[in-house]
Amino acid sequence: MKKFMKKRYLLGILIVLSVISLFVGVSALSIGDIIALKEDKIRLLMISRVPRLVSILVAGVGLSVSGLIMQQISRNKFVSPTTAATTDFAKLGILVGIMCLGKTGQMTKMLVAFVFAMLGTLLFMTVMKRIQIKNIIFVPLVGMMLGKVVGSITSYFSYKYDLVQDISSWMEGNLSLIMAGNYEMLYLSIPVVILGFFYANQFTIAGMGEDFATNLGLNYKVIVNIGLGIVALITAVTLITVGNIPFLGLIIPNIVSLYVGDNLKNSLHHTALLGPIFLLVCDILGRLIIYPFEVSIGMMVGVIGGVLFLIMILRRANQYA
Repeated sequence: MKKFMKKRYLLGILIVLSVISLFVGVSALSIGDIIALKEDKIRLLMISRVPRLVSILVAGVGLSVSGLIMQQISRNKFVSPTTAATTDFAKLGILVGIMCLGKTGQMTKMLVAFVFAMLGTLLFMTVMKRIQIKNIIFVPLVGMMLGKVVGSITSYFSYKYDLVQDISSWMEGNLSLIMAGNYEMLYLSIPVVILGFFYANQFTIAGMGEDFATNLGLNYKVIVNIGLGIVALITAVTLITVGNIPFLGLIIPNIVSLYVGDNLKNSLHHTALLGPIFLLVCDILGRLIIYPFEVSIGMMVGVIGGVLFLIMILRRANQYA
């Protein structure tokens, strides 16, 4: 009952923030305008504000859930698409798609980004297995170093082939460009998130280790690959549509685990609610801090998430000191 009430509170906060988000922006919009059915205001709502809100909700749920799944599979609280180079490999995939396929559609770019994200995540998992030092802080640092190497390669070829402007829009999350007609690909992540809920128990067992999972009759490698596929696809779809939103998949599962625990099935619902709540707060603040201008969602989440990540590292280091 206590957990149910917490979910109810989170859902209530999410609804309130969603309503506020619809009416915050440079162009004035009020409930009265909607009730009066003013044509220009209804057009603003349907073309800009609703697509932006839906993008925040879907991206927040997807990235938070994918981070939780990745932490469970890797058995490390500091592993996420940001710290495991998944996002960096997806960016490289977008660049390769532009270089090799030219001015192709978003779906093709997303598929190439998905393949690179999947291969990059598998590479990180392979490297992680070979690392002798299994320190909870050292492992994600290796992933971040791998990501920086991949990011440098992406930047090099972007400059070499004059593709900096083409690739820069995916380097940082920006919701100001979200309009009806260019965000619908995000809906692809919804069935993938549902699949994550369906395999929640299997991911929990897989997080106990390969030997333990195998003894319980679980096909460990298949379950791990399914989990990594979910993470890679959500990362690719979000990167193509919204851009890079760092640290979300890292900090939200850690916050949830503080009051729910580490059982994936119990924490998934809380993670799926807290993720978009955090994104909505960052987005509303970004629209108000330097009003009428706007701070991008990627920068807001990066700053706040980076501070929280540093606090988590210091807190964890003190526990092991």
